[in-house]
Amino acid sequence: MTDWSRLHHAYGTAEDVPGLLDAVGPDTQDPGWNKLWSRLCHQGTVYSASYAALPALTEMARQWSAVNRRMALYLAGSIVASTDQPYGDEDPQVTYASQISDLAHLTEEALQDPGLSANPTAYVDLLGTLLSFQGVEVWGEQFDGLNDEEYEVPCPTCGTENFIVLGEYGFFSTTDSMYMKSSTSARQVSLRPQAPGALDGLAQRLHSRALADGQPDIARKLTYVFGSAQCAECDAVFSVEEAVVAQWG
Repeated sequence: MTDWSRLHHAYGTAEDVPGLLDAVGPDTQDPGWNKLWSRLCHQGTVYSASYAALPALTEMARQWSAVNRRMALYLAGSIVASTDQPYGDEDPQVTYASQISDLAHLTEEALQDPGLSANPTAYVDLLGTLLSFQGVEVWGEQFDGLNDEEYEVPCPTCGTENFIVLGEYGFFSTTDSMYMKSSTSARQVSLRPQAPGALDGLAQRLHSRALADGQPDIARKLTYVFGSAQCAECDAVFSVEEAVVAQWG
């Protein structure tokens, strides 16, 4: 049995966590999720109680349908992916290997939901969650940049912050955080996508999967994420993937 009184979360002792876990339901609007998230993965920081909650989150996901289990998967994935663990250096991939293996399988099942074809946001969230359980560094946490449709990274040559924009407003780099305003006069430099046939490794795997899963728009974005950008300040060309990994790795 877990002695929660000996564990801690963002606000102190974790004695309240079992009750919160028992009370929360699959509804994404259930306020219990906010309470759990703020305690167990507060602004991306994890605690001793965070990892101890993984078995309960796994059991929730196992009992709930593929659609209803998403919140349990998202929270578990964020806990596993976090590298911000100031109160210890536990490796959940080792300590909770069995649960993480189950969570990966349950996420794969959730990714087979036909309804995801009309919900690319949920698809990206689930695929990023799967990367977390698979131990893919950085991208488990940062894959949702495809939903935000931007990554903010420093130019590796001059250090100027560039917004790598991919989506509704186009595919370009700029130094203006207000690029979405029609009145902006800031320079915008087109991104250089990688040809699908030239993708390899993780990039090729994700791109092929997105196409197979009926997510062509996500597949297109991935060619830019794994392509190149030109700094809107100094014109240096750099790999978007490498800039993202360097920023959050």
